[in-house]
Amino acid sequence: MPDIKEQLHKFCIAYVQKRMDEAEMAFKAAEQASNDDTKSSAGDKYETGRAMMQQEKDRNTTQLNEANKLMVALNHISTKGNSATAENGSLVITDNGKFYIAISAGVLAINGENYFAVSPASPIGMRLKGLKAGDGFELNGKKYKVVEVM
Repeated sequence: MPDIKEQLHKFCIAYVQKRMDEAEMAFKAAEQASNDDTKSSAGDKYETGRAMMQQEKDRNTTQLNEANKLMVALNHISTKGNSATAENGSLVITDNGKFYIAISAGVLAINGENYFAVSPASPIGMRLKGLKAGDGFELNGKKYKVVEVM
């Protein structure tokens, strides 16, 4: 599995890029809808519509900003080399799953194997950080033993 971390990293980047693209498209759609809305004789209806479009634009801007933060975090992760202890960018193989410590991106399937992309700030990410092969921990009543850290 020499380039598995590189593949996981690329999947995470694609995941964030998709979120960014979707937020940008939704923002542009809300902006266009706001611009297309002409002032009608029912002023309150117009103002309510404008306020709703502004809320939608604000929500999409927030989503875009969050996605940008995730991309920055990914850009600071090296996929080269291995560490003896789990840290950002590590792939941690346990007896109950394979975890890539980077961002929360859900399950990523590569070559028929499932990997969980987890944030270092998530409960499992916090438990994994600093562990090495042979270490164990328990989370939500489930026991894990670290088999390998890459």
